[in-house]
Order: sequence, then C-alpha cells, then structure tokens
Amino acid sequence: MNHGLKGYERAIGILTPLLLLLLWEAAGRFQLIDVRFFPPPSSIVHQIGVLLASGELVHNTLASLRRLALGMLLGGVPALLLGLAMGISRPLRAAIDPLISATYPIPKSAILPLVLLIFGLGEFSKVVMVALGAFYPIVINTMVGVVNLDRIYLDVGHNFRASRWQVFRTIALPGALPSIMAGIKLAAGMGLILIAISEMVASDDGIGFMIWNAWQVLTVDTMYVGLLVIAILGFVFSIVLDEIERRLIPWKTNA
Repeated sequence: MNHGLKGYERAIGILTPLLLLLLWEAAGRFQLIDVRFFPPPSSIVHQIGVLLASGELVHNTLASLRRLALGMLLGGVPALLLGLAMGISRPLRAAIDPLISATYPIPKSAILPLVLLIFGLGEFSKVVMVALGAFYPIVINTMVGVVNLDRIYLDVGHNFRASRWQVFRTIALPGALPSIMAGIKLAAGMGLILIAISEMVASDDGIGFMIWNAWQVLTVDTMYVGLLVIAILGFVFSIVLDEIERRLIPWKTNA
C-alpha cells in the first residue's frame, strides 16, 4: 500500500509539470501570451538542440557544476565540523552562535562586491560565493541536530569514557544526520542561486554568464534554456540527495 501511494505521488509529480508545459505551449500557439517574452516550450527545446550542437550548453553547465562542487566542499566541510562541535560544546556554542546569528541574515548576493574586491574576478571568488551560501544552512542544521539529540546518548558515551572523536563519529554525527541532510539540501539550492548570480557579474562562462549574455543580445530562448538547466539541476540534486538520505537514514525515510 505504501509503495502504491509513493508511485501515485511520483506520477502526480511528473504529470503536473507536463500539464503546465502543454498549457504554456497551447497559450503560445494561440497567441494568448507574447511569445517574444514567453517563447513556447517547443521553441526552447529547439534552442537546447542548437546549444548542444555548438557545445556551448555543455561547456557552461560543466563550468558551473565545477564551481558549485568546489564551493560546497569549501563551505560544507568546515560547517559540518563546526556544527558538530557547537552542538556538543555549550561554551563553543555560546561563543560562536551570536556571530552566526548576526551574519546569517545578510544577503549573500550583497556580499558579492566585497568578495570580488578581496578575491578578484577569477574562479576563486565564485567558489567563495557558493561556500558562503553553503556554510550557514549546514552549520545551523548540524548544530540543531546535535542539540536536539537525546542527551542520554552523549551521557552514555561519556560514561564509557569515549574520546571526543568517538563522540563525534559514533553519537553526534549519526544522530544529527537527518538535520544535516536537510541543511545540505538547502545549501545545494542556495549554491545554485549564488553561482548563477556570481557568473552574471564576473565570468566568461557558466550558466549565469549564458543567461546574462543572452539578455544582452536579446536571445530570449537562450535565457529560458539557462533557467531550465538550473531548474533541472535543482531537481536532480533533490533526487540524488533523497536517495543518499534513504540509504544513510533508513529509519527516517521508512517512518
């Protein structure tokens, strides 16, 4: 019964966007919308073929994915370790939590001029932007996951004279995994947003550059292709992370 329900939900998730695309196509063909600004899906699909044939789409997508992966590692690994440490240590949490609370609300896109000033217009500035976007969701969710962990597990570890590393590895990390995965999902979405923004301002390749360059020459179809690629990447990331979560935390996904 549960598998049937999941299959039904998956079918709805597939059919809903297809229905919207069909309505969009019909509205364009019957001139219910201005196709100069809202080209029908068939026109966008044709432009995808053109960009694939030229190699432009693959090159720009791989460039953005490379920066996104490096930024997630640069921001995610320190965030994970710091979040675990803050969750375990009350003094450390008291010292760092106000700093995170104060800097988290600052729009990361507003920091872009400062990042470009410090790190220049090269690759590293774009990686830093993704790292900043990934850091906060992961560190906050990791800390919350450890803090909400039943303290009896930590007490058992201390009673058995577990080292700090053993507490990290065998208690804090597994217990906080559901919250950590939620933070990684948020970080991946934020990373896609920030990599597109940073590539629009200071890059000669990438999905953001492709969108911005298409706007400058009024190639609206290419703009939509870039937006579609970002949407597809976000969807794929969600599926992959859900599968990873299902394998790492079966007791949660089976609930």
